[in-house]
Amino acid sequence: MSDYHYDVLVIGTGPAGEGAAMAAVKQGMRVGAIENRGVVGGNCSHKGTIPSKALRHVVKQIIRFNQNNLFHHMGESTRVSYPKVLKSAKTVIPKQVDLHTGFYNRNRVYLHIGEASFSDDNEVRVRLPDGAVETIRAKHIVVATGSRPYRPADVNFNHPRVYDSDTILEMNHTPRHIVIYGAGVIGSEYASIFAGLGIKVDLINSRERLLSFLDDEISDALSYHLRDSGVTVRHLEEYEKVEANERSVTLHLKSGKRLRADALLWCNGRTGNTDNLNLDAVGLEADHRGQLKVNDRYQTDVEYVYAAGDVIGWPSLASASYDQGREIAMAINGEECRFVTDAPTGIYTLPEISSLGKTERELTEARVPYEVGRAFFKNTARAQISGEDVGMLKLLFHIDTHEILGIHCFGAEASEIIHIGQAIMNQEGEANNINYFVNTTFNYPTMAEAYRTAALEGLNRVNRL
Repeated sequence: MSDYHYDVLVIGTGPAGEGAAMAAVKQGMRVGAIENRGVVGGNCSHKGTIPSKALRHVVKQIIRFNQNNLFHHMGESTRVSYPKVLKSAKTVIPKQVDLHTGFYNRNRVYLHIGEASFSDDNEVRVRLPDGAVETIRAKHIVVATGSRPYRPADVNFNHPRVYDSDTILEMNHTPRHIVIYGAGVIGSEYASIFAGLGIKVDLINSRERLLSFLDDEISDALSYHLRDSGVTVRHLEEYEKVEANERSVTLHLKSGKRLRADALLWCNGRTGNTDNLNLDAVGLEADHRGQLKVNDRYQTDVEYVYAAGDVIGWPSLASASYDQGREIAMAINGEECRFVTDAPTGIYTLPEISSLGKTERELTEARVPYEVGRAFFKNTARAQISGEDVGMLKLLFHIDTHEILGIHCFGAEASEIIHIGQAIMNQEGEANNINYFVNTTFNYPTMAEAYRTAALEGLNRVNRL
């Protein structure tokens, strides 16, 4: 048995854990980290963000090839098997592991590889792969263990035709037809990926519309383009049971519908990874989703235990998790910290979506006088050149003050484009003003000039009042 003592001990090496560890080291603290995989990176690098977005990128390249007339003389459109696409996408994972391992090495954060659990106040035990146990004491402990797909007890995930968003990255065949249960962010992303490979997709949504937290116009655009790519979207449906055999899997819905396919992808919720932490030992309790409650300084009900990332729930974004981890280091150091509430959404469907601020529905319900400025990508030179002409940029601004209230983008590189507007929207006072985009010269041709077009279009509406 070995004993270690740290100022800060971080459990988990995903975005939140890494953010906390690196920021704490920079502030002169002695930091240790625990990871239950053999390598760092967490679910973000190995099961979630990185592999799924790399998979999407490969599929997007295939779609672009098939749509480009320049290559049509080579024969019919290219069809690539899912295992081949997956193999190509996974090449990025070792690069990410090497990159993040370097961060821990250079900053002298000691890594403990094993399963962590609380044993006493300020004390954590780590069961190593060989069965040995290390005891670690720390003044402050950060829980950044992430989340995993929710698995209802009545669905057999051991069956080779039933997958969740982790195990789908190990599927070794190409289904002709796949049913995706759950039309949240992950389900919608995978629906567009599989449709891009020419696979028949049924997307089952338990709500009235797709991604109802989005601006209605953006949600409608996503729904249209998914259907246009061959996805069958079924709203207001709930599962009753799943039956699987060696030839197919059948999803029985409460409405009486039966959907038979080659594979089922379950994307209905996530669970915080807290069940193996022995939280009772320090007087902590997770909620029914396995998540921990924190205050505005990311402290749990136990003063010296902090938590960040997916394990605390919303917004469950890698981008927000990095910031949450860094803010914990500030809080531990006795400084002011920011509770992250303004992270833009980044949804990597095909085309992708990003948004920040209020939606039209929210502004209408709040009786805020606003106007809309739109720029359609099909009318921008850069989009016409690149062939990425699907989508639009939408700006919501106050009629009287011209303050930007919301930014919504649907189309290629939306998650990049959003940051230009974010920079202006976050300015204080009169500096947050849609006139910035009218009075600033943008490179031409670029996607960024959509801001000027949208601003002019919106201001013209106001001037006609």
